[in-house]
Amino acid sequence: MVEPLTLVLFLISGAVTGWLCVDFVSTEILDQITFFQNPRLVLGLLGAFIGGIAGVLFQQLRKKLISQIRTTPTDLLVSRAIGLILGLLLANLLLAPLLLLPVPSGAVLVKPLIAVLSNIFFGVLGYSLAEVHGRTLFRLFNPNSTEALLVAEGILTPASAKILDTSVIIDGRINGLLACGLLEGQVIVAQTVIDELQQLADSSNSEKRGKGRRGLKLLKELRETYGRRLVLNSTRYEGTSVDEKLLKLTEDTGGALVTADYNLSEIAQVKDLKVLNLSELVIALRPEVQPGEKLNLKIVREGKEDSQGVGYLDDGTMVVIEGACNSIGQRLPIIVTGALQTPTGRMIFGRLEKDSPPNKSNKTKATSG
Repeated sequence: MVEPLTLVLFLISGAVTGWLCVDFVSTEILDQITFFQNPRLVLGLLGAFIGGIAGVLFQQLRKKLISQIRTTPTDLLVSRAIGLILGLLLANLLLAPLLLLPVPSGAVLVKPLIAVLSNIFFGVLGYSLAEVHGRTLFRLFNPNSTEALLVAEGILTPASAKILDTSVIIDGRINGLLACGLLEGQVIVAQTVIDELQQLADSSNSEKRGKGRRGLKLLKELRETYGRRLVLNSTRYEGTSVDEKLLKLTEDTGGALVTADYNLSEIAQVKDLKVLNLSELVIALRPEVQPGEKLNLKIVREGKEDSQGVGYLDDGTMVVIEGACNSIGQRLPIIVTGALQTPTGRMIFGRLEKDSPPNKSNKTKATSG
């Protein structure tokens, strides 16, 4: 019932506006219009047509806003409204002295144009800041809330936004981290990352094209799964590379950069930015293997040295085995002798169990016998 009534009101408003517009047209112009016997009726019909289009667009916008309101948390809605109000208030405070200045008669429309553009700019700016830092802003206006008290006492740490690098989107592991609840807060994808994925998807190289399409598909799945938690940041930063723009976005938002690029992670740490390197996270989650521990591995290929063989753990860790070059394809018991940790991964060293040195007690018994 509301939708037809809204459309009728827009039609009537448009028709009345067009009908009354004739009174504001000079008689000289009306005298020149000879191909319309009744200009008032024509303008009324034109106004009704424009009003009908505006009514349809208003209904679509209303449905979209209602669906977003129903799926958005209350504190985020309040913080967005506060951010919008603060942005508009700041715009009008800055405009007040400017509107008092005299302008030439030929530039009468300059003041209204500046006022409209300033309100739009500062309103969108306040809304965007509340979009990223909504919970922090909400705690400022409600310091007695349970969440704010926990944060003030250091018991609860506020979740920072996570800025995704192109590498982690193509990698695909970010979806599993979000599904397991290991990443909290909003997930921000910069426009420069989307542009890079689009360039890869349009590349003539089949490998790059596959990576770009896989990344865009993952973003679509994240949007469908997490909705408004995934934020697309359209800020255009100056810079020659995507990494440089991501570092500026991370610095401005105060969030944590999520990447699988070792070099980008090092640069972020040098600039004292929060960074989460997925490669380091995977290494940290791997089970520890101690010297002397027994493993049962399949020898899959030869090592760099003539006597070495190579096997792999279930998590992909490479194991270099001494004296196993002639046992390729066999599954044998291995004794771990040591491990080497590198920035790009971990390497384990071992030897065949049959090549283990004899037990000292057994050697002593054999000598005495």
